[in-house]
Amino acid sequence: MLPIRRRGLALCLSAAALIALSASTSARADTVTDWNVNAVNALVGTAVQSPTVSTIHLAMVHGAVYDAVNSIDKRYEPYLVEVRARDWYSEDAAAAAAAYKVLAALVPSQQATLKSRYDASLAAIPAGAAKDRGVAVGEIAAAAMLAARADDGRHGAYRFPGPATPQDPWPVGRWRPVHPAFGSDPAAWVKDVEPFLIRDATRFAGPPPASLSSRTYTREFAEVKAVGALDSATRTADQTDQARFWAEGPQPWTRIARELATAHGLSTAETARMFAMLYTTGADALIATWCGKAQHLFWRPITAIREADRDGNDATAPDPGWLPLINTPGYPDQPSGLSSVSAAMGEVLEHVFGRREHISATSLTSNTTRSWRSFDEAVDEVVDARVYSGIHFRKADEDGADVGTAVARRGLARSFRPD
Repeated sequence: MLPIRRRGLALCLSAAALIALSASTSARADTVTDWNVNAVNALVGTAVQSPTVSTIHLAMVHGAVYDAVNSIDKRYEPYLVEVRARDWYSEDAAAAAAAYKVLAALVPSQQATLKSRYDASLAAIPAGAAKDRGVAVGEIAAAAMLAARADDGRHGAYRFPGPATPQDPWPVGRWRPVHPAFGSDPAAWVKDVEPFLIRDATRFAGPPPASLSSRTYTREFAEVKAVGALDSATRTADQTDQARFWAEGPQPWTRIARELATAHGLSTAETARMFAMLYTTGADALIATWCGKAQHLFWRPITAIREADRDGNDATAPDPGWLPLINTPGYPDQPSGLSSVSAAMGEVLEHVFGRREHISATSLTSNTTRSWRSFDEAVDEVVDARVYSGIHFRKADEDGADVGTAVARRGLARSFRPD
């Protein structure tokens, strides 16, 4: 068995194995991306995990992949562990082993499918010491990640408090489950998950919502009531497309990242680093956001508009039958999760590729393709889209974007730096 140690795991190589290998192996540049596709399919497609839960799990997968590949490449600081490896070990084998081992632990029901894909990945790598040692590196990195996250707060008991039934009285301005599912987020425990990069997620939870008597609330109430309604007479066709496009959640950002990695010819190590940064910052942004939601417990527009006769604001008029364009998720309004994770991921991609990158993506919910001149422009569209969807007040979106930006900048300042 290979000896291991935290942040300096030793992977000892015999002299005989070194002599047996006469040439270094070359890594396929798309191995990390292949396993990103496998991970998204397993976590989002088959397991149908929520954006919050799947982003946390993708951070685990790609954090392990990064440490495995980086242990061989040695270009950057480790995230969690460093395996003492030689530069001729197979980065492909390390990446595949790390991803497979973490995913198999996260979604054991998909063991057969994942094993088939893992076997295919290894079959494409020439047999020999480089492959074997790469697999060992990946397995060590995966084991370290699983151990580190074993008691990290996932799957806790917390749920957002709400009335026993939708008809029960509840405080004005307070969130409660809404039409049509009247459900409460089963993953509200996200607020208690240990962050990946930042120390204290509560410090980034964002400001409170506007008071119900304020001009800001009055203005934003009128905006979402008009443009976010299912039968809105003011929302344009393009605004409707924006809302339906981003109803998929953060997955368009993953596809953008894949395309940019290929277009820019990133190496295996660079791609591993990019995905690790993307999901660890995204996960931390969502953890901080769920802290904010639990702290503020602010009602959604559908509740606010239907019950405006109770809010004490003479400038807001109720509409008991009002419906949003997109069904409202089962958790509080402030701050916006999609705006937060989008801003964090946009910050990562700007960090890697530069500010003025022209990008585009296709959404699986709208089946349309949208393009932006920069990452900031895409994030701004997310902020608008959630208002057009009728599921957020604008302040929740803008504050969410600020949360994601702050989390990403703090996290990137401390992690994944050149060694």
